[in-house]
Amino acid sequence: MSNPCIICVAITGSVPSKADNPAVPITVAEQIESTHEAFEAGASIAHCHVRDDNGTPTSDPDRFAALKEGIEAHCPGMIVQLSTGGRSGTGRDRGGMLPLSPDMASLSVGSNNFPTRVYENSPDLVDWLASEMITHDVKPEIEAFDLSHIVQATRMAADGRLKGPLYVQFVMGVKNAMPADEPIFDFYIETLKRLAPDAQWCAAGIGQAQLTVNEWSISKGGHTRAGLEDNIRLDRDMLAPSNAALVTRAVDLCEKYERPVATWQQARDILGLRKVTA
Repeated sequence: MSNPCIICVAITGSVPSKADNPAVPITVAEQIESTHEAFEAGASIAHCHVRDDNGTPTSDPDRFAALKEGIEAHCPGMIVQLSTGGRSGTGRDRGGMLPLSPDMASLSVGSNNFPTRVYENSPDLVDWLASEMITHDVKPEIEAFDLSHIVQATRMAADGRLKGPLYVQFVMGVKNAMPADEPIFDFYIETLKRLAPDAQWCAAGIGQAQLTVNEWSISKGGHTRAGLEDNIRLDRDMLAPSNAALVTRAVDLCEKYERPVATWQQARDILGLRKVTA
């Protein structure tokens, strides 16, 4: 298999803390340093959240701007993907960073259950976020926690609410949402290919599912995501020492399945992103 594999590093998220793993980067400076290490290890996309001074998730555009500027300065060419997730804000505050025109932003097109709450994505909010992404030339990464999210994303692309070709991420292993199940994973791929033949796809496994989903993605020709947002451990007995260590595991799997790791230039070309000069 010769098609390059894009590796996304999810550096921080909204949930993990230093009490869970001291390697979790919280401040903007820590996140920039951790992203740089992951970039050198092989990641070409940085999936970004920000925290306030107390470590609480926030959608503060100024903090996102500082993080975006730092990544662009220290990781030239790396794709910056900002999160519009619901743990760090409500309503349209979740899209307050989109005028920064990052390369990409996450977009959940439907609601689902999380471990202790409903992850609510109302149709009106989804349409507004999608329209803001079109306005500011931001490519969405569709975060699919459920089969219906794949179907809805293809509908939105068909009627012009999303600019194609789609990039869809299958998220598996979240408690009360979709489990990490290989037949379901295969059905996701089949469904997306049938409904949107030109779409690209990737996948993220949560917790102990991360390594398993990395392997499924890479072996089946997709792209993948690793990082401390999704998983703080290398194995049952050892915490992950860095985001770079989790990216390196994905790189090793690419070698196992004879998939070249996509450079940032190749990743931008595969995803149809704007050209930059590093």
